[in-house]
Amino acid sequence: MTSQPPPDGGTSDGDGLPERWEEILRAVFGDDAEAALRELSERGMDPHAMAAAAGLPDDPQVLRQILDQVKRLLDTPSDEPVNWEIAHDVARQAAVAEGDPSIGDHAKRQVAEAFSVAELWLDAATDLPPAGGPVHAWSRSEWVESTLPTWRSLADPVATSVADGLAGVLARTEPEGLAMPGLISAPMLRQLGGSLFGMQVGHAAGELSREVFGATDIGLPLLREPAIVLLPTNVEAFAEGLEIPTDEVRLFLALREAAHARLFTHVAWLRGHLLGAVEAYARGIEIDPEAIESAVRDLDPSNPDELGRALSQGVFVPRTTEGQRATLERLETSLALVEGWVDEVTATAAAPHLPNIAPLREMLRRRRAAGGPAEHTFATLVGLELRPRRSRDAAALWAQIARADGIEAREAVWAHPDLLPTAEDLDDPGGYAARRSATAAEHAEVDRALAEILGESDAGGPAADAGQPEPDQPDEPKAHGA
Repeated sequence: MTSQPPPDGGTSDGDGLPERWEEILRAVFGDDAEAALRELSERGMDPHAMAAAAGLPDDPQVLRQILDQVKRLLDTPSDEPVNWEIAHDVARQAAVAEGDPSIGDHAKRQVAEAFSVAELWLDAATDLPPAGGPVHAWSRSEWVESTLPTWRSLADPVATSVADGLAGVLARTEPEGLAMPGLISAPMLRQLGGSLFGMQVGHAAGELSREVFGATDIGLPLLREPAIVLLPTNVEAFAEGLEIPTDEVRLFLALREAAHARLFTHVAWLRGHLLGAVEAYARGIEIDPEAIESAVRDLDPSNPDELGRALSQGVFVPRTTEGQRATLERLETSLALVEGWVDEVTATAAAPHLPNIAPLREMLRRRRAAGGPAEHTFATLVGLELRPRRSRDAAALWAQIARADGIEAREAVWAHPDLLPTAEDLDDPGGYAARRSATAAEHAEVDRALAEILGESDAGGPAADAGQPEPDQPDEPKAHGA
């Protein structure tokens, strides 16, 4: 097939990248490759434009490695919703893109000492005991390797629902309704979609490995077993340029990580509650067939930017339902409550010891407001736009509960998911106590009513007397054969 010149004026064969991309397309289309590529060419769609639209990196060496991996994996079809071999390789490449030095013994000792001090300070700020488990000082690559299993549990349900939805649309859509008839099949879509999801998740995990400080920055427990983690390279990069000693920054971040770990370890239902919300969202994913048809029909395939926007905003974007919006609101509220609790407990624990706790606390808040790791992750994965104000309101609510009723009462709220504050409570923290008292009064009234009913039964009411002879009446004759 004859390719158009790349938009930047380069040639398509200088480094072999478009040809490599064309090889991948041939692997995808199989026996129909020649006809498919000819139709793509007639529509002005060239390999370079498709590579650009897929959001692949500009670095020729990195791009060549990724395309080689995609081709190799397409040669071995997989039914997985996310191609995790691609995800792993892309994540590792992204993690080391800006350097990833191994962690030396000195840095490991600094991390261990920071966590030892942090745990002592937290003992005075919360009734939840230490998480236990090992202390880790990880490189970015080690973070990727250790957290990918949880990324799998997060991404697979979403990818499966999107793939099923798209396959259903294809099954219901007449071939002439699409702009490229005969070029897309459900198995092909699943295979290509798994590769694209793998690239997306791998890229997200790799980018996060250069931003996070531990294993809990996104508000979800990324480790399945109790442990506390810091990434010294990222901690030192964050501390650079601050007029705050690095040791103080390290202690502050260790406090946050250890507080997260205590919460996720000792509130047994919390991990499943958060991950279950993502799965509930995924189960409700619906694909809009009209949006797909419209996006494909109106597409100018010779424009890489337009193609990229269609792929990311039109063709594969699921339709948000009312049920999903409710699920996302519950997830956002839960994440805000976790972040707010950690923020408040960390500030309380650090206040007597760290002179710069106020600017450090505000710096983390602004980092989230500007779009930190958590915001980027959830926006990419489930379309959830976290609002930093929610976390501030949650921190204020937890502080209010502790002031009014003490630390023990604050931690008791985590005893069951039904006890958690609601979005209304975050909107109006000052009214939380009154609403909680009203709810308790309603429950007490129901309990009294039930007690009265049960009391009448125990005192000899109709339920208690059922089947018994009346006191003044002779016994009923016994049944024959008794």
